[in-house]
Amino acid sequence: MSMKEITREVRGKVASLALRMPISWVNILAGPPVAVDGRTLDGRAQWFMKLLAYSGQPGMQTMSVTEAREDYDVFMQSLGGRPAPVSEIVDRTLPGPVGPMRVRIYRPAGTVARLLPTVLYFHGGGWVIGSLEGYDLACRYFCARSGCAVVAVDYRLAPEHKFPAAIDDALSSYRWLAGEAVSLGLDPDRVVVAGDSAGGTLAAVVAQTMRHEPHPPCLQWLIYPATDLAGDSNSHRTCGESFVLTEADMTWFRTHYLNDVGEIDDPRASPLRATDLSGVAPALIFTAGFDPLRDEGQAYGERLRAAGVKVIDREFETLIHGFVGMRGALHAAARAMDDMVAGLRHELAQLGR
Repeated sequence: MSMKEITREVRGKVASLALRMPISWVNILAGPPVAVDGRTLDGRAQWFMKLLAYSGQPGMQTMSVTEAREDYDVFMQSLGGRPAPVSEIVDRTLPGPVGPMRVRIYRPAGTVARLLPTVLYFHGGGWVIGSLEGYDLACRYFCARSGCAVVAVDYRLAPEHKFPAAIDDALSSYRWLAGEAVSLGLDPDRVVVAGDSAGGTLAAVVAQTMRHEPHPPCLQWLIYPATDLAGDSNSHRTCGESFVLTEADMTWFRTHYLNDVGEIDDPRASPLRATDLSGVAPALIFTAGFDPLRDEGQAYGERLRAAGVKVIDREFETLIHGFVGMRGALHAAARAMDDMVAGLRHELAQLGR
């Protein structure tokens, strides 16, 4: 392990320990409550932001792509909590648009169903960072608590593979899963397309594209999704600094991902800009109050409702972007993840009636 890797690991462990301090200490150390748009930031999240500032953590836009990927994976692994128990984890490859594509399949313990419902999960990271390894703890948790199999997709990342490579991989993985589901012990009629942030974008596009297929998604589960790459909503202005995901970071991601700014108008890059949303899968949309992507995620829910699509949405108003990776450090993040999974279980149960 290099000195840089050791430094990252130590920094992550120190942050994790500091975040577990008694809340009375945290409230003193974090300082006066931070309020934006009528929302008050969770105390531990505020303390986390202070720790990041004290650590001298460089901004994403100042890093190389390799450094950003390594830092993000360490962050997810350090703050993601204890591994949830599952019965089986299998890595395999499927035929992608330009060659083999890796997926990781998680199966829950104690299930007796012949064919399991499945979450096809696309990780976040601005289409540039994020990995199966970085999201392992989150996927274990979703599998263990939902009773669903989880199929996590290692889609191609930019800048090596620019738009629409990630979209093409997401669609290929869905078609593969729909075709192979029964042979894998999975139910082709109970496939949930899911993802956080950039992964939520991919899930939304898959739901739009596959709506008329023989086995369309039964639900779309979108966690603080990016739905409009123009980034001109109010929350981009009010939450675009100091809350983990900044405007500079989003520009860095967008520059690496897109071939040119004209692609912002493409509904595959900005699913909010699709002209017709009728007939897509019912949606579970979860947003964070202190997140630049908050308003565009909520706007997507409004567009879906206007098109006659069932939408269950909730804003976790005290939380920041990226809370899926903070279950082990922020109590509010752990509660939010519990609530999201409870919502997923409820909607899947409703479908079975």
